[in-house]
Amino acid sequence: MAKVENAKVSDVEVSVTQNDNIETSCCGTNDVSIRQGCVDVRGRNVETCINTPVSLDPITTGAVIKTPVVLAELTVQFNVTSNIELPQNALEIKNIKKKVKVTQCMLIQDTNILFIRGFVRKNIDYSTRTCANEEGICGNLRHCTVDVPFECTTPVTFNGTTPAPFIPTTNQEYEYFRTQELPNGFAEKDKLLSGDLSEYNQISTEFFNELPYCELISSRIVEFDEYIDRQEPIGTAPFEERVFNNIEQKMVVFLTLKLLQKRQVAVDPNGDLA
Repeated sequence: MAKVENAKVSDVEVSVTQNDNIETSCCGTNDVSIRQGCVDVRGRNVETCINTPVSLDPITTGAVIKTPVVLAELTVQFNVTSNIELPQNALEIKNIKKKVKVTQCMLIQDTNILFIRGFVRKNIDYSTRTCANEEGICGNLRHCTVDVPFECTTPVTFNGTTPAPFIPTTNQEYEYFRTQELPNGFAEKDKLLSGDLSEYNQISTEFFNELPYCELISSRIVEFDEYIDRQEPIGTAPFEERVFNNIEQKMVVFLTLKLLQKRQVAVDPNGDLA
């Protein structure tokens, strides 16, 4: 298995299926015959369907709608470094496909601090050495899929609108007045005037505030990869070939996102926002 610091790793070997009538050899000549007619493709034209527009029945007297409102749009920069150890020696990296995944994007209420967490999913294609001589080197194509995590906090400038103020939950206690007789030792006309201790009354009010959330717009990754501890392969091989199994990666990730919150918005009869 490949080892990645702070990353999840999976390794899958790419294999080639050989037909009975295909002969291959390593570091030698190939006598290849290909079976004809192994693929059958059929196509057809799709006719155009006719549609008829239907008249709309909009609200013409104005309305109040609940819709996502943009609080801010921003580009966040992450500086990420990682070290990836491949499960076997590689000759060279053929390709690295990258996808940005965000697992957390949360605005802390009553502040402008945004917490962001996620990872960059990398699919690394690389070649290996199976056999070699002074004239060439042959091997297989393999790949490693790794998740390189990133995390940061960033202050937000609300260039859209400010978030709606949150309404806190409240608890209120109340009691009733009660008149009671007093025991011996008090004057006959004296009474105990107080709240009723034989009951407990409370009003609890809970407000369900709208939580701001994020939408991803775009990402841009600038990456520098360096092979660590390149060594000459064991046995005979072309003089310039080297193998390695450790990659040091440095990335600058630019992530553009929108911060939104569902709000009530008044729309006048002309379709303009009130």
